[in-house]
Amino acid sequence: MSRFQRVIESNERLFWTLHSAGWAGFAIIYYIGSFLHDVRPIWVFIILLNAYAGWLLTIPLRYIYRWARKQSPLNMLIIVIVSCYLIALVWAVVKNINYWEIYKHGYRPDEWYMYFTNTINSLIMVGCWSGVYFGIKNFQMLQKEKQNALKASTMAHQAHIKMLRYQLNPHFLFNTLNAISTLILLKENDTAEAMVSRLSDFLRYSLDNDPIKRVPLGQEIKALRLYLEIEKVRFDDRLEVSWDIDEQCESALVPSMILQPIIENAIKHAISKMENGGKINITARTFGNDLLMDVADNGPGADIKDGQLSRENGVGLANIKERLQSLYHRNFAFSIEHNEPSGVRVRIRIPYDVKDA
Repeated sequence: MSRFQRVIESNERLFWTLHSAGWAGFAIIYYIGSFLHDVRPIWVFIILLNAYAGWLLTIPLRYIYRWARKQSPLNMLIIVIVSCYLIALVWAVVKNINYWEIYKHGYRPDEWYMYFTNTINSLIMVGCWSGVYFGIKNFQMLQKEKQNALKASTMAHQAHIKMLRYQLNPHFLFNTLNAISTLILLKENDTAEAMVSRLSDFLRYSLDNDPIKRVPLGQEIKALRLYLEIEKVRFDDRLEVSWDIDEQCESALVPSMILQPIIENAIKHAISKMENGGKINITARTFGNDLLMDVADNGPGADIKDGQLSRENGVGLANIKERLQSLYHRNFAFSIEHNEPSGVRVRIRIPYDVKDA
């Protein structure tokens, strides 16, 4: 069954439930009101007949109003008023016939037009039915518009996150492909083959994971090791990586590829400028209900103003902050600091969560 069919069935059930409950309520109130008068027991039958007549006569209004809502406001107003009056008039006649022919045992009024009395009372009841009908329809329409707006906002939000997620620095691919080409020229085919395999695995991971969903940190670390193994082939002894990951942090959920741009930034602006002794420290630990992640290098450092790198002219670090903002709103921290004795340290704090993504 399609979603459209389910919505139609749900609306049908809602109409018949409210329609029947409303007229049942009318009958109950009418019956309670009869206690104020001295009436015979057959009056209960009259009440049921009147309620059933009202239940039956107002059903066509649903289809008339459904058509009227497609017309211009003025035409709709005219159709509603005329329909209400005609249905109320017929219902008033039915109630008078029930009263005089059944309750009064065949009593006939002196004038024929007496059958059309009490139309105002009937019009009030039919008007209330119409008001409730349009009120519910307008409420449903507003709810649907809110859902559509929320859906559009969610889709735009997800598209924004995906856009941020896929703004990877193309220099990594160019440099890696150049390194593979060099290895092939040098006849180091085994190393080139291993590098191609790692690049393939890394790209598959980066493209297969939905940026809207979070992944365990342990899974993210495996992808980062692939990335760094590729970079180690390029930099050889100029790059050393230190890992300090608490065991309980490996199951913590983090945005996919959240650390890779930070490490890439450190390699580009720190390691590549050092002749030897380049080092990157990656740490992760818990603090209360939060997960803390640090990436620090021992490079020449940079000017940091208002938590921003003056050297940063790409999308890397700014991209990360936007992703964190989109995913966690205000419940995160992202800072760029001077590392001691030299270099730059980037810190991320997000809520510690180990639920299934």
